[in-house]
Amino acid sequence: MDRRSFIKSAAIGAGAAGAATLSAPAIAADKITWRMVTTWPKNFPGLGVGAQRLADRITKASDGRLTIQVYSAGELVPALQSLDAVIDGSAEMCHSASYYWQNKSQALNFFTGVPFGMTHREVSTWVNNLGGQEIWDEVYDQFGLQAFISGNTANQAGGWFREELTGLDSLKGLRFRTPGLGGKVWEKLGVTVTNIAGGEIFQALQSGALDAAEFVSPYNDLALGFYQVAKNYYISSFNEPGMATELAMDKAKFQALPADLQEIVKTACQAESDQMGNDFFANDPRALKTLVDDHGVQVREFPEEIKQAAATAALEIHGELLNSSDPLTKKAAESFRDALRLVRTRTENNEGSYIQTRKQYFDL
Repeated sequence: MDRRSFIKSAAIGAGAAGAATLSAPAIAADKITWRMVTTWPKNFPGLGVGAQRLADRITKASDGRLTIQVYSAGELVPALQSLDAVIDGSAEMCHSASYYWQNKSQALNFFTGVPFGMTHREVSTWVNNLGGQEIWDEVYDQFGLQAFISGNTANQAGGWFREELTGLDSLKGLRFRTPGLGGKVWEKLGVTVTNIAGGEIFQALQSGALDAAEFVSPYNDLALGFYQVAKNYYISSFNEPGMATELAMDKAKFQALPADLQEIVKTACQAESDQMGNDFFANDPRALKTLVDDHGVQVREFPEEIKQAAATAALEIHGELLNSSDPLTKKAAESFRDALRLVRTRTENNEGSYIQTRKQYFDL
């Protein structure tokens, strides 16, 4: 896929924001049309495609009674203004990642990905079975929003670096694009961290404004063309062990929907979360092979010195959030911690042990 074919919409930039003031959602003959803005480039593998597929699921399952129109990053508003578009009524839905909005509440980090935290299966279990959804509801109630997990990338890649990392000294002066609590971990290691939308990363790397960047995984990163300006690809990520996407929407409008349409939205989110994960599992290995075989990318693991220092930094950040003066951040941190203590026993004793055994003894 040509990188420019799906990121050109992002070039519309802030100037497109003026088009965000639209008429109220169309309601005629018991049919409703809602606008979904996203933080992803148009036709973006996995994430952008998943947002469109989710919209199509809702539209089809409701027989058109609730039609969802998708607008990619920059088409109505810039990518990182998507949630504000829902809050101010310019759109009814936003497909994104909740840690992009940590400036509104640090609690929102927990519903995307936490450094050294839960895998996606564990996050989904916490949200759906161990009280996470109820806390998420409380956090978004402050902004008149309702959100559900809408997808996942599973464990992500650690990022693209111009120079090979040999240890902590390699990080001095490094300019790195990475969001969320993972960004705070890297800052504690001496890295200068910034967060920009996915469609803007390549240009920043190419111009030298960034020395390194991480976005998602081989499936996305191949399409974005990062291999053209950085050859050192670090796998796997301790930043985002289980990144989940969200579908956030105007809560009052959601609750005003008939009960069956509300259920369609929730069920479609759950189905798409599973499908998006499958999409990444199927396509990441293929994309990684292309990156290595066709583009000379060097796949590396972070040095142990960096991983150990990052884990120490992550524990410090967890401690700060557990002692937050904001009651909801503290509540989310405590619930996340308790859930992790429980579910990790299942993951590490069952899946973890099995994966090591398979790797060692079963070469099909």
